[in-house]
Amino acid sequence: MFMRYSPKIYQMQDQLTPDQVRQYFPDFSEPELQDAIAEMGKIHRFREGQVIMDYGVYVRMLPLILSGTIKISRQYEDGTELFLYYLTRGDSCTMTFSCCMMDKQSEIRAVAEEDTTILALPQRVLDEWMMKYKSWKNFVLLAYDQRMNELVTTIDQVTFNQLDSRLLDYLTKKASLTDGTTISTTHQQIADDLHVSREAISRLLKTMEKREMIKLGRNRIEIQHLGQTS
Repeated sequence: MFMRYSPKIYQMQDQLTPDQVRQYFPDFSEPELQDAIAEMGKIHRFREGQVIMDYGVYVRMLPLILSGTIKISRQYEDGTELFLYYLTRGDSCTMTFSCCMMDKQSEIRAVAEEDTTILALPQRVLDEWMMKYKSWKNFVLLAYDQRMNELVTTIDQVTFNQLDSRLLDYLTKKASLTDGTTISTTHQQIADDLHVSREAISRLLKTMEKREMIKLGRNRIEIQHLGQTS
């Protein structure tokens, strides 16, 4: 199955209509593709903090995000995790697409950062659609390009130990997911996502606060002006 779930918290809802498919995904231009997505896609809802997809699970469906935010992480051999990127409305996870196409186990964990709704597409049609619909092929290739750029940025930051740049990039992305400027998180959660010590994160956040880039509160960070930390 695509995801591990309990019937009480993983609920199947109504399917989208073709008009709704056009509303959520205007780049899918072929009417036949719109009809196929409406017919085959199944809507699923997840609560904030719920694991949507876990390590080692065989992936049988591709998610398209209708609303909410999903955090994608990768696990080290020692069990710690590294934050990779966020997915928001209109996005899809290309690592999930690869697992679908190659019938292999997931190497990532996807967690609902907030209440999230996805449209799950069955594995069996993905390869056919790549050959049949130009807009679907473009969507998948563009998603690969976007995720690859994000992964390269993460690898560069980790390789060159640019913790200040990593933290700045993390806060910027986190803030962009909401309409406001307040991030609800803890120093430990940030440290876990970036795979560093809490003490290092706390020191950098204090430095950013002194430079009036942020304002720290209890389990929250208020963005004032995100420039360079050095």
